Amino acid sequence: MVTATMFEAKTKLSELVKKAQQGETVLITFGRAKRPVAEIKAIEPVAAKRLGAWLDPSFELGDAFWEPMTDEECGFGDDGIL
Repeated sequence: MVTATMFEAKTKLSELVKKAQQGETVLITFGRAKRPVAEIKAIEPVAAKRLGAWLDPSFELGDAFWEPMTDEECGFGDDGIL
């Protein structure tokens, strides 16, 4: 376990977070008595969520997906303006 005073934690926060990421627990102390007031420890990373059809391994985009859209499909008027 790594111990750091409040002042050390303010000046070396990124270093202390790296130690936490490596599995160490960092104890933050306060005052002359160095009373423990906080603890920094790593958390389990949260996996990014995938949406709908992307979860289905058999999902494939058809060739038409890659073709450019027509002006009508884009919602453009006769003058080319939305």
